[in-house]
Amino acid sequence: MQPAQDLALLLARFQFAFTVGVHIVFPAFSIGLAAYLAVLEGLWLKTERPVFLDLYRYWIKVFSIVFGMGVVSGLVMSYEFGTNWSVFSQKAGPITGVLLSYEVMTAFFLEAGFLGVMLFGMNKVGKGLHFAATCCVSIGTLISMTWILSSNSWMQTPRGYSIDPTTGRFMPADWLAIIFNPSFPFRLVHMGLAAFLSVAFIVGATGAWHMLKARRDGRIASEPVRVMFSMAMWMAAIVAPIQIVAGDAHGLNTLKYQPAKIAAMEGDWTSEGRAPELLFGIPNMKEERTDYAIKVPLVGSLILTHSLEGKVPGLKDFPRDQRPPSPVIFFSFRIMVALGMLMALVGFWSLWLRRNSTLFTNVTFHRVAVCMAPAGFLALLCGWITTEVGRQPWTVYGLLRTSESVSPIALSSMAVTMTAFVVVYVLVFGSGMGILVRMLGCAPQEGEHQTSPSHASDIMAARMHPDVIDPSSGKGA
Repeated sequence: MQPAQDLALLLARFQFAFTVGVHIVFPAFSIGLAAYLAVLEGLWLKTERPVFLDLYRYWIKVFSIVFGMGVVSGLVMSYEFGTNWSVFSQKAGPITGVLLSYEVMTAFFLEAGFLGVMLFGMNKVGKGLHFAATCCVSIGTLISMTWILSSNSWMQTPRGYSIDPTTGRFMPADWLAIIFNPSFPFRLVHMGLAAFLSVAFIVGATGAWHMLKARRDGRIASEPVRVMFSMAMWMAAIVAPIQIVAGDAHGLNTLKYQPAKIAAMEGDWTSEGRAPELLFGIPNMKEERTDYAIKVPLVGSLILTHSLEGKVPGLKDFPRDQRPPSPVIFFSFRIMVALGMLMALVGFWSLWLRRNSTLFTNVTFHRVAVCMAPAGFLALLCGWITTEVGRQPWTVYGLLRTSESVSPIALSSMAVTMTAFVVVYVLVFGSGMGILVRMLGCAPQEGEHQTSPSHASDIMAARMHPDVIDPSSGKGA
């Protein structure tokens, strides 16, 4: 019976990881893209340059699809809390449930209230009111991120609670301590910057793709393409270095409050000062060592403690049943860091090209920018894996184990639902991503701001399906 229960737990964890992994991409995309839309509309109102409105109309179509997929994928997880993790919901619900309800009452209502005006009200309300609606939607996405990260961060570094001796439930004792728990500010900044950076590389890759395509066709890329590429590269050059600094601060916070996670990330087994940095290796949980280790002397202490003499924790400092699975987060952390460094290098490269007036003509750079399109989201997913797997074996760190949080569900039921989730998600969200790719494959055009939203949709449909609609005549083929 016990092996079946262990496998059911594993499937429940994998199902939640799968649904979260799919979901998290869309809110991050929405956060960054909503902010970009607010900037574009603000620049249009200030400068009256049509190019900013052209770009606004182009990217708002993408935003509408991304936002919708984010809402749909998020609803699934709320049901999973009740079906697969009912013990966790029962025990931690007085805190996490309240924080998530705040997210609905503030952020979601704000977004829902102004989303219609943002999407369909350009020609129906005044310019100022429409800009306010765009800003409200953008602010709503940021508020949503704030409440969700507050709830998740409380699970990482719980504060401000008491435990009911009769039921074992976590009861709120100090809401300010709960909301502003020790890891929350660092994770909020890190996640927000990750969303902006991810969207910057999507926008930049789209611009680079259309500049390469224009070059192949023997023409010059349109002004909207060049402007959005330039804006994206400015964002990469500014935000990527800031993200590295924010990540370093987050690491120091994790070292203080979750040292076992740091030890697993670094593949360190013994606690020591003047510790080396493991560039590569394969952590061996059974033998309690890291095989094939490639080390740089002293750098581990310097990075983690900002001192050559700083002491770095080792996994042997913790009982075997309280150690995170080091192989998973050892590699996910390194992939995240490598991608972050690459994004920073691309940003610095863009500054050099801009200085030499070759930002729009360097073909090699444009090809690299296209290849970097998914870099931000891949880094975000690797960071999320590092954070969540590194918290194991706890759902509420140090207080409630994952094995004690799962619902009493049969293995057969978990296997059926897991299979159904994978099939449905691949079909639904795979189709959605296909639509997005096709939309981004159509370049933004000058003069798009002069069309009505409905006619703009017809033009986009014609670009995606030229055999169905003839935009010049308005007739079906």
